[in-house]
Amino acid sequence: MTTVRYHQGHLDVGDNHHMYYECSGNPQGIPVLMLHGGPGAGLSPDYTDFFPLDAFHVIGFEQRGCGRSTPHLSLTNNTTQHLLADIRRLREHLGINKWLLFGGSWGSTLALLAALEEPDTISGLILRGIFLARQQDFDWFLTPQGGAAQVYPDLYPTYIEGCPEATSVEDIVQYYRSQFADLTSEQAQLAAIKWYNWEESIARVYPGPGYPTTLPAHPTVMSLAVLEWHYIAQQCFIPENDILNRAGALAHLPGIIIHGRCDTICKPENATALHERWPLSQLHLIDGAGHSSSEPAIKQALKNAVQHFRTLLRNTL
Repeated sequence: MTTVRYHQGHLDVGDNHHMYYECSGNPQGIPVLMLHGGPGAGLSPDYTDFFPLDAFHVIGFEQRGCGRSTPHLSLTNNTTQHLLADIRRLREHLGINKWLLFGGSWGSTLALLAALEEPDTISGLILRGIFLARQQDFDWFLTPQGGAAQVYPDLYPTYIEGCPEATSVEDIVQYYRSQFADLTSEQAQLAAIKWYNWEESIARVYPGPGYPTTLPAHPTVMSLAVLEWHYIAQQCFIPENDILNRAGALAHLPGIIIHGRCDTICKPENATALHERWPLSQLHLIDGAGHSSSEPAIKQALKNAVQHFRTLLRNTL
């Protein structure tokens, strides 16, 4: 891990939320914002390893309700629109005019929405594991007819063992709503562990280490499960097919799309559909790789993308 953190803090973003953020690398370098996944995953300890820190000013933050942001697990005033406003506040707080966006999974969703909201503040996008928050994307990940359950039929029953008759996203959301009624309860912790285990088990072609899944539930296990449920229950607070419908507004922005060909959390069609509507994007479908940025081929592709933008943007400072 090569983090050289030179500043960290909590930004008061209103609504009783205080957002944790940190800055690493070269303050005079190319500004890049790391957008973590989930919602609820928080920053991984090694996220700065993707960047040569002599050349990049790396900013990371943890979204409402997770990580070191407070209050933990708060669902009040926690929507996509709130997160987009937080991104804008952070950029203004740091005095950054333009930055590169680097996001994976839900982080790719937020990056795309942020670029659509304020395209003049974006120098480019590096996206991994595209998630478009369409009904078909929720179906793919959660339902027994979805791609994930079809590829992992031995693991899926544990995820829905409390609602074995579930056939739709709505059925599953309703079941987990009952389990998460009291987030301090053992029932909620056990449900969060089931949700987390399902996602973690299918995130990589070859399983890797994750957070502990024993009681008491790890804070990140809780935040990932609870916040994902909260957002999915509201279709991630965006209209159906919103990103693709507006993707023409990205036409002038350079971007690199990286997606594992064996991704069972976010289907590869997401990446091709986005690429078709975004003329300046490059698409890299990675053979033998799934969803996680920790998979070697995905990690290398992301590092290559960073080097591409280092060359592209180094004369813009």
